[in-house]
Amino acid sequence: MYKRLLVALLFFILGANALAQNTFSISGIVRDKKDGLPGASIYLSGYKVATVADNNGRFKLTNLKPGSYDLLVQIVGYLPYSKSVIISDKSVEVDLVLKENVAQLDEVTVRADPNRQKYINQFKEFFIGKTPNATQCRILNPQVLNVDFDITKSTLTVSTTEFLVVENKALGYRLKYMLDHFEYNSRTHIIYYSGHPFFEELKASAAKKKKYIAAREVAYYGSSQHFFRSLYAGKSQEEGFIINKMVKIPNPNRYPEYLINGNLEKIKAVAEKTGIRQNKGKIDTALLAFWTKQKEMPRTIDKFSRADVLTDTLVHYFNQNLRYLNYTDGLLIQYTKEKESLAYSKTGFWIFRPLDVPENEISVANLTEGPVRFYENGGIYDSRSLLYEGYWAYEKIADMVPMDYIPLPKK
Repeated sequence: MYKRLLVALLFFILGANALAQNTFSISGIVRDKKDGLPGASIYLSGYKVATVADNNGRFKLTNLKPGSYDLLVQIVGYLPYSKSVIISDKSVEVDLVLKENVAQLDEVTVRADPNRQKYINQFKEFFIGKTPNATQCRILNPQVLNVDFDITKSTLTVSTTEFLVVENKALGYRLKYMLDHFEYNSRTHIIYYSGHPFFEELKASAAKKKKYIAAREVAYYGSSQHFFRSLYAGKSQEEGFIINKMVKIPNPNRYPEYLINGNLEKIKAVAEKTGIRQNKGKIDTALLAFWTKQKEMPRTIDKFSRADVLTDTLVHYFNQNLRYLNYTDGLLIQYTKEKESLAYSKTGFWIFRPLDVPENEISVANLTEGPVRFYENGGIYDSRSLLYEGYWAYEKIADMVPMDYIPLPKK
């Protein structure tokens, strides 16, 4: 009996040591130019992991797996701070030097902008989203948003020198979001934003928590985070994803570029020769309108390719913590375990599908600058390398769950 107890104790100690060897810590000091900053809040971007600096400004985050992390720091009177940290095979120590937030310390006079509320409403739509969950989200401090619209570029940009606080009563989170960049181009309809979210649990009753858990399951399954996790694990098909390609082909309704330009040049030459104001009758306005419309038509159209994309040829090993994708055309990803919602079908994000393709959730991931690297938890290392269309473009901050989110086991 004594020997068996000793052996069991030995296995327990060895197991604990093995677990400890596979996890690491990030520690260090938060300070300004001179002293440590006690009480500074330190967050891990994308997670629910946080701590507070001690009286000397020192902190420590433990039980971290190898990977890339973004540290976020918040304290009154200083600008929000972020630092990328990579853990490979040992713990990391960092020195975080903050700058004073002059906008907070000094009294600032803000010029009234009659269009400010319109721009903020656009920002909410393109940043938080238009899903059913988005209707239960609220920005608690919109006054920190700096909005600007460049009429020459048709571009709305939004920035802030403080953490943006978003309360999500659909999923039960309060997000502190460090917004790095946001822009929306009303000509191209391309939305781009990047930043660092930190998740806090909202206080709730047992019944409310149960609703949150169910809503988080729906938000997670079929998301890009779910897809990249399953892709890393080699289980994308098992998890319900089908991967095809969205191939761009020449637009059959558009004349060749040389022909369009040639006809427009001829019309322009006639106008210059005769004087368009004095001899309007000599310009065929219908012909001008036709070739102008041809010029505005897209050169290519999307074609749904039926050929399956095999994950063993798509996913490549980068290092022990990262995998990568590098491909041409767009990845067309179907999630077969959920159908497109009625709310989604009424938006402008809908992706063309052949009539015989089921109404599964469909997203297209376009590679803007490859390759794109991703982690085991579904996080993207090169966030600006991907441009989403379809369902993943429709779902935004309102449908986001933390990177350390673990769904309930399927029954």
